[in-house]
Amino acid sequence: MTEQDTSEKTENGKVLALLEYGPLVLFFLMYKMWKNNTFVVFDVEYQGFIAATAAFVPLLVLSMLIIKRLTGELSHMQAATLVLVIIFGGMSVWFNDERFFKLKPTLIYLIFASLLGGGLYWGKSFLLYAFKKKHIDALNLSEEGWMILTKRFMFFFIGLAVANEVIWRMMTTDAWVNFKTFGLPLGTIAFFMAQGGLFKRYSTEEDSD
Repeated sequence: MTEQDTSEKTENGKVLALLEYGPLVLFFLMYKMWKNNTFVVFDVEYQGFIAATAAFVPLLVLSMLIIKRLTGELSHMQAATLVLVIIFGGMSVWFNDERFFKLKPTLIYLIFASLLGGGLYWGKSFLLYAFKKKHIDALNLSEEGWMILTKRFMFFFIGLAVANEVIWRMMTTDAWVNFKTFGLPLGTIAFFMAQGGLFKRYSTEEDSD
């Protein structure tokens, strides 16, 4: 790979990361600006959280459409997340009830965990189908390595679901928004970093980084 190819790949990665996490950051900023405000639409009062949710849904749809246009596809995880955001974000706005949107991460992670667990029961790693092919190729793991990583992902998703339930039910909306915006992405990064030993041990490349 030439230096130019590497540079282009890095820039594309930055653009995709901005498209994927940009709507979430905007949701955080809109909530912070509007959380003490009340908006009246057709004689119905909406709090700032609902207004931020109503803005977040189309922003996410737009960003996913752009990602699909740039890459030619969405991963199964991206597609599933998008569908649930539309459903539960729409329900929060329609019923003027923030609980639907707060419940959404719990359902997403339990669905992912259930699918991975079902695959493990049948001796398959459904994690292979959850990621884009380029991500699968980049890991270069043996079959045993994929099975172990899948099991760890399953428990990781269960942990995220439990954490989301505890935070949105027992803590403030501010705490939940901070958890969604920063806690979940940072937790995912930390999880991947913790798998360094597994990637090295089960790598199918002789000289892997």
